Amino acid sequence: MPAKAKRIQLIYVVYWILLAYIIAALVFWFIALTRQNLQMTSFKIEKLIPESPTYSIELAKINKAKNSKIAQYIGEGSTFLVLILTGAIFIFRAVRRQFKQNQEQQNFMMAITHELKTPIATTRLNLETLQKRQLEDSQRRRLIQNTLQEADRLDALCNNLLVSSQMESKAYNLTLEKIDWSILFQQCLADFKQRHPEREIIAELLPASFINGDENLLHIAANNLLDNAQKYSPKNAPIHVVMHRTNDRISVEVIDKGMGIPEEDKGKIFEKFYRVGNEATKRAKGTGLGLYITSKIMQAHKGLVALSDAQNGGSNFVLSLKAI
Repeated sequence: MPAKAKRIQLIYVVYWILLAYIIAALVFWFIALTRQNLQMTSFKIEKLIPESPTYSIELAKINKAKNSKIAQYIGEGSTFLVLILTGAIFIFRAVRRQFKQNQEQQNFMMAITHELKTPIATTRLNLETLQKRQLEDSQRRRLIQNTLQEADRLDALCNNLLVSSQMESKAYNLTLEKIDWSILFQQCLADFKQRHPEREIIAELLPASFINGDENLLHIAANNLLDNAQKYSPKNAPIHVVMHRTNDRISVEVIDKGMGIPEEDKGKIFEKFYRVGNEATKRAKGTGLGLYITSKIMQAHKGLVALSDAQNGGSNFVLSLKAI
C-alpha cells in the first residue's frame, strides 16, 4: 500500500477512535448522572418519616423530581449525541471530499503534464528532423501533418482549460446567435478528418437545423465528443454521427465502437477530472475535462447531454438542443 494511502487510512482510524471515545464519554456521563440521581433520591426518601401525614406527598414529589431529572438527562444526552453524530458525519464527508478532490487534482496534473509534454516533444522532434535531414516529399508531408495534429491537440487542450475556468467563475459571456447546427458539425467533421484521415466517419446530418447557441462553445462540445470517440474505440472501427429531430428538439448522436462505459461509472463521467479506470495506468490520452466541459456547455444552452450503450457495443453520446 502506498505511503499516502497508509496515512489517509491512519487518519480515518484515529478519527473513528476519537469519535468512539466521545460517544463513550457521553454514555459514561449519562450513567454517572443517573446513578447520582438515584442515590440522591434514596437519600431523600430515607430522611422521610413514614408516620408523617405528608409522607405520601413528599414521596411523590421526590419520585417526580427523580423522573424529571432522568428525562432531562435523556433529552440532553440525546441532543448532544445527535449533534455529535451530525457534526461527525459532516466532517467525515467534507474531509473525504477534500481527499478525493486532492487526488483528482493530482491525477489531473499528471495527465495535463503528459498532455503538454508529449505534443511539445513530438513537435520538437519533427521540426529537428525537418531541419537536419533531406526528406522525400511524402515523408516531409507526413511529419508536417503529424506536427499539425499535435498543435491541434495543444489548441484543444488550451481551449478546454480556458473555457472550464471561465465557465466556473461565470466570466464567460454567452453569445447566442442563430446557427445551423448541421453546418457546424460538418465543419467539425472536416477538421476531424484532417487530424485523423485514417478514421472512418459515417455522418447522417439534417439540412437547415437551426438553433440558438454560442458557436465557439458548440464547436468545443462537438470536438470533445468526436475526440472522445476517437480515443476510446479501435482504430479500424467507424464513428457514427447521426442527427435527428423530434418535435421541437434537434439531437446529435456520436456513436463509437469501443469497450463502452461500466454501469457504475456512467453517473460520474460528466464530473470534473473524472476518468474511467486508474489514471496512472490509463493508456488513452485525456485530462478528464472534455465531458465535464461538454455538460457545462449544454447546461449553459439549456440543452441536454446523455449517455447510453450503443447497440453493438460502445457508447452513444447525445447532444440535444431546442430548434428554432
